[in-house]
Amino acid sequence: MGTRIHIPSQIAEWGRMSICDAERRLLANGLLDISNEYFIFVSESCIPLFNFTTIYHYMTRSKYSFMGSFDDPGPYGRGRYDPNMLPEVNISQWRKGSQWFEANRKLASIIISDVAYYPKFLEFCRPPCYVDEHYFPTLLTTRAPNLLANRSLTWVDWSRGGAHPATFGANDITEVFMNKLHEGRECLYNDEPSLICYLFARKFAPSTLQQLLAFAPEFLGY
Repeated sequence: MGTRIHIPSQIAEWGRMSICDAERRLLANGLLDISNEYFIFVSESCIPLFNFTTIYHYMTRSKYSFMGSFDDPGPYGRGRYDPNMLPEVNISQWRKGSQWFEANRKLASIIISDVAYYPKFLEFCRPPCYVDEHYFPTLLTTRAPNLLANRSLTWVDWSRGGAHPATFGANDITEVFMNKLHEGRECLYNDEPSLICYLFARKFAPSTLQQLLAFAPEFLGY
């Protein structure tokens, strides 16, 4: 495992390039340690759905890195594209995904070394174009599409509607809910069907801690 380092904070605004700047700083500092091969973004509201060994093997044995990247023809996908991004970014390359992703060293190096796409996204992707949803998926789909699984490892619940996924409180953490975190999943892993699709879940409020710890041995394996 790599050494633990502290990276001084800077202001990061939701939907702005400063979010991607923060992620690029994290990746750049992580790459300084040659032993770091994989980088995964999680937040303080995320929980692991499996024990460390399962998560580690899932990532290290994968042929792909896990970043959501899809072509959304609607107003929240292609509708956010600005033709001023030409010629570097064509609408046919425009992709959407989540900021919660995993990248290997090669993809991390592409992200921090980019000087062609960054200025275009900085100038022409501002709210209601949320740059953290488009910059990395578009960049990596163009530069290294064969290395992407085109899905995230982090489960979220959008069923409650709104601009943000559901936040779970203490009353949400029941046996039925814990089963829901693992059931009904099917995806491709190394091009083969798999029932393990997500390694993390969000968004969990601090009030859920005690219930999660109580359920963890039975449902999460730790």
